[in-house]
Amino acid sequence: MADEQRSTLSILLQVFADAQDILRAEVQLALAQMREEFLEYKAGAQLFGLGILSAMLAVFFALLALVRVLTYVLQPWAAALTVALALAIAAAFMLRSGTGRLKRLADPHTRRVDLHQEP
Repeated sequence: MADEQRSTLSILLQVFADAQDILRAEVQLALAQMREEFLEYKAGAQLFGLGILSAMLAVFFALLALVRVLTYVLQPWAAALTVALALAIAAAFMLRSGTGRLKRLADPHTRRVDLHQEP
């Protein structure tokens, strides 16, 4: 009869042990899902990075070709300097514009108010 009637303490201990096992299994499942998602994102990020690298190389070779074409009109050093100066000017404009936009976003007083928003 003692075997059939377990104490309340032993029942509670068993419930807590089962809950602990369930929680451990849930954590393991979540970790496995996160690992799987990470591997999917990793592959996409690698392809994206390779695409950016390829685009940068394409731009480099296009600029190199531009220098070669300009050597028909200018001295080689002048052709390279012309392309470098054009890139520097373009970079300066992009950096100045980007910095201005970031400053506007960081300043809460200059943010635009959406007039179509309902209160």
